[in-house]
Amino acid sequence: MSHKSDIRLSDVQAVYSGPEADLWKLVMGRQIHIGGMRSSEALAQKADIQAGMEGVDLCCCAGAGMRFLLRFRDVAKMHGVDATERMLEWGKVQSEEEGFADRTTYVNADACETGLPDASFDFAWGEDAFCYVVDKPALIAEAVRLTKSGGVVAFTDWVEGPAGLTDEEADRFLRFMKFPNVETCDGYAALLKEQGCEIIDAQDTGRFPSHIDLYLQMLDMQLTYDALGIIGFDTEVFAGLAGEMVFMQGLAHTGKIAQGQFVAKKPG
Repeated sequence: MSHKSDIRLSDVQAVYSGPEADLWKLVMGRQIHIGGMRSSEALAQKADIQAGMEGVDLCCCAGAGMRFLLRFRDVAKMHGVDATERMLEWGKVQSEEEGFADRTTYVNADACETGLPDASFDFAWGEDAFCYVVDKPALIAEAVRLTKSGGVVAFTDWVEGPAGLTDEEADRFLRFMKFPNVETCDGYAALLKEQGCEIIDAQDTGRFPSHIDLYLQMLDMQLTYDALGIIGFDTEVFAGLAGEMVFMQGLAHTGKIAQGQFVAKKPG
């Protein structure tokens, strides 16, 4: 991890308590991660998530990933941890609407210090959210701590790509996205190995370029009015946000940023 910013948890909480979260939901849907349900399916398959398992979703946002696992993998129960109260309240409402209130719990806590018991879950889960965490070694250690012996840690995340970011590019990217830092695929693999885990998968999904193309096309061709409504019809702010997304589009297409998929097994 070579690039860092001064972004902290309070900055991330501010984003997901305000209109920026609504903009991401507009273009990405309820599953606010690259690839949506297809990404979730691929991760669950690689991690061999089975019916009857119990899992914990770290940085769960509004819990869409948990509801996917409950509905399509028939896991027994999911426990979500997030530090933004607005997202947790939104998640509770959606769990109730989808009929999963009795199979989901939500914990308002720092994902690095959840307060949950050791070795309580068959798997730890995360989707494109660890990028918001300052202390990634502590986060990975917490995920492993919460997982039972022989269980798995499975997550996707935004990572620095093989082409690498310049300091200037990294500063602009991290500040726009409110990321305190960004890992690489090799970096996450190393953190998992340090916790004694066997790496099953650690690779670029290849999804990032086509999906940011899609988000920009949607904003330009269909959702302009909707997006403007979220930000009070401020066209200058909209142009600025669009410009930053175009900048990210360039980073994605040149291999400087990517979505990584990671699955690791805790020793039995």
